[in-house]
Amino acid sequence: MRSDQHCSGLEQTFSKKLDAIIADFCEGKLQNGVAVAYSGGLDSTVLLSLAMNYCRRSDIPLFAFHVHHGLSSNADAWLEHCRASCVAAGISFQSECIQVSRDSGDGVEASARKGRYLALGRMSKNTGTPLILAAHHQDDQAETLLLQLLRGSGVAGMSGMDVCHRAPNLFGHDEVMLGRPLLTEKRSTLEAYASQQGLNYIEDESNTDQRYLRNAIRHSVMPVLEALSPGYSERIARSATHFQAAQDLLLEVAQQDFVNCTYETGLAIAAMRALSPARRDNLFRYWFSRAGVRMPTTSRLQEMQSQLFDGREDARITVHHDTIAIHRYKDTVYLSDQQAEVAEEGRLQEFVWQGQAYIHFPEFAGSLYFDQSVHGLEASWLQSQALSLHLRRGGERLKLAENRSTRDMKSHFQSLRIPFWQRERLPYVSIGQDLLFAAGVGMQSRFCQAAPGACISLRWVFD
Repeated sequence: MRSDQHCSGLEQTFSKKLDAIIADFCEGKLQNGVAVAYSGGLDSTVLLSLAMNYCRRSDIPLFAFHVHHGLSSNADAWLEHCRASCVAAGISFQSECIQVSRDSGDGVEASARKGRYLALGRMSKNTGTPLILAAHHQDDQAETLLLQLLRGSGVAGMSGMDVCHRAPNLFGHDEVMLGRPLLTEKRSTLEAYASQQGLNYIEDESNTDQRYLRNAIRHSVMPVLEALSPGYSERIARSATHFQAAQDLLLEVAQQDFVNCTYETGLAIAAMRALSPARRDNLFRYWFSRAGVRMPTTSRLQEMQSQLFDGREDARITVHHDTIAIHRYKDTVYLSDQQAEVAEEGRLQEFVWQGQAYIHFPEFAGSLYFDQSVHGLEASWLQSQALSLHLRRGGERLKLAENRSTRDMKSHFQSLRIPFWQRERLPYVSIGQDLLFAAGVGMQSRFCQAAPGACISLRWVFD
């Protein structure tokens, strides 16, 4: 096939793929345009050229988003190359410089990837573009599957990259789609297009550094595979579609099990015990994905379940993972955000109410609201009191109504089914040593009265 025919074929295939992505995910939403993640390298330069022609024919605004990682001494020159190329082509250019942590524990590659996607997400939000195009191609897909195989990934990891999907955990919001219209194209096809079109692109020296596993696979493993089994990348990429189908089935099963096991805001242990171990693992992974946290390893997941299911029935069990805490309480398992401890010096906050609707207490990660009520604390009296907000001191007792008995806080918490990990965070309001209000429970009845329009009811809301 002649090179000009090759290029024409790529343009036609690209247009069909992008048409399908827009029809399936972005129909009627492109008033603000489409963006290309543009590094200046071969792949993204070809993508930008194809997108430019497509958008001009379709009268769609086009943006190029460039992320300056600062990892190479050439990064400034790459930024200027990308800017100049876009100016010459009449393409709107956006860039952002990020700081990549070299000692985060995740590695430079992972830290750079995380920072890059968050920067792209910010630029998409600033410009209102609902679709970002990435230049991943068939060889990238094959490399990804080989990487995941070496890491011992499960079905989800072996599913590879999707043609289009939302990635709120990567972008920082769910208002943008990530599209890959070149995912079925080989790298050699992009190289031929760039050569025929005379495209000018940069060479990132890190792409040949085989200390990075992906580069080692690309330069040392994939040529051997191509020699042993020509066209292997297409077949590996085809395997990704089979894994994606299997993952879709696992997702359907997990959604059904999630509904069947849900009790209140958690998952019932008895219902989960009735599942096979594989379905229970699948359910937990689905639950974690809903919470937007990193997937645990297989061994870590087994350890979590052992603690949650094998502990004493009356044990208070909390397992920490990533940014969440997993708790077992009254035969139910719950997820919550991990809360930072309140500093010792912030555990007592003295204040005077001056009539405002609420007061924010950042040390306690919440706000105290003062709501008008037909029954509660007399407003003028409350304004004259020296109040204090504090955590539990021990020995607090509360009488919620005159016709009810005074009870300790443990009894209140149990009757209201407030779980143990929340109890530790709920603050109290006192006047001296007299308890006035317990968050999540209510107010001391002896301080309350009925006076429509002149009473205040206290309410606590976490941030």
